[in-house]
Amino acid sequence: MTEPDWRRLDLAAPTPEHALLAETLREFVAREVEPQAAENDRREQFNLGLFRRAGELGLLGVTLPEEYGGAGLDATAAVQVMEALSTSDPGFALSVLAHAILFAQNVNVNGNAEQRARVLPKAATGEEIGGLCMTEPAVGTDVLAMTTRAKRDGDVYVLDGVKTFITNGGTDETTLGDRFVVYAATAPREISSFLVEKGMPGFSLGQKWKDKLGMRASFTAELVFAGVRVPVASRLGEEGQGTLQMMRNLEIERLTLAAMSLGIAQRSVEVMLAYANERRSFGAPLREHGQVQRYIAESFAEYRAARALVYDSARRMDLDASGQRVAADAAKLFASQAGKRAADAAIQVLGGYGYMGEYVVERLWRDAKLLEIGGGTLESHQKNLTKDLSRNPALVRG
Repeated sequence: MTEPDWRRLDLAAPTPEHALLAETLREFVAREVEPQAAENDRREQFNLGLFRRAGELGLLGVTLPEEYGGAGLDATAAVQVMEALSTSDPGFALSVLAHAILFAQNVNVNGNAEQRARVLPKAATGEEIGGLCMTEPAVGTDVLAMTTRAKRDGDVYVLDGVKTFITNGGTDETTLGDRFVVYAATAPREISSFLVEKGMPGFSLGQKWKDKLGMRASFTAELVFAGVRVPVASRLGEEGQGTLQMMRNLEIERLTLAAMSLGIAQRSVEVMLAYANERRSFGAPLREHGQVQRYIAESFAEYRAARALVYDSARRMDLDASGQRVAADAAKLFASQAGKRAADAAIQVLGGYGYMGEYVVERLWRDAKLLEIGGGTLESHQKNLTKDLSRNPALVRG
């Protein structure tokens, strides 16, 4: 590549395929996502019709192989989708992420040919909605302590336990989601993963979590497994491989969650800048006041720094590999805090208006907090990064 060429490289849209995806996302967000975002947040309602529209546009399968209806793209494309959707409706974006990354991409990497052929085409279109079951009422970050059990009984496993905080656990209070990747213990501190489907006896929708701080446009529920008989053919990989599969999937999950924070930060900067240009105080535009300048400038700088880190990490990520935790954890650790700070700054710049539901930054601020918790807490990222960098200090230089 000649010198003039590489200087024009756009990390966020490095190929014509990525550029086309970016344009599709801009139009979809402006025309279809933004008009419904505030209302579905108020109603705490998942927009299934919009979800399936995203499937029609190919947004649910950007990382899936073309033979299963996907676009066959990469981590950069996944990041593009999550960033764009989160400039408008992070709650809806979270539902897309849980389906496309935690479920479908998980099956794509860890499933066999029969499982991929059976599951992925309907996942790519949004005909079926999927999710991931890992967290339990008494178990979060310490996943090896999970109490959901899968006991082998001939050609089936019998699953017993409860999973909670499951995004896409249902589509409404009476309708269970279609398919899930479920992690369960098959021996002490040994995890395996299974495909569990709606209609299996003993598998049911528990309580819907209501009155969430944020991400209210995603459906969050408890799922109950009471003697669910799951065929051995529905196990992903070999028995005991669940932990490796989980860690591999967490890398792309954390990167796409970081991308959601980028979307929140971008919109927050745009809102506070527009307001500071329009509003006058003490005889001058708000942008002329030093305190406001600090909020705008620091938020913008952090957003652009986070964006460079996230997209550079996406460029390097191999979706079929593992061992990429340092990049993913660093991206989410930094971006999630930058997104929340930008939303907080926007509320401060808008003052009383920022506190009102009429303005988007109030919703973005509430949504931003989950990204410091879900998919790995800030503390877990700090622990992982310190451990991995201490073992291999050469990683500091990339």
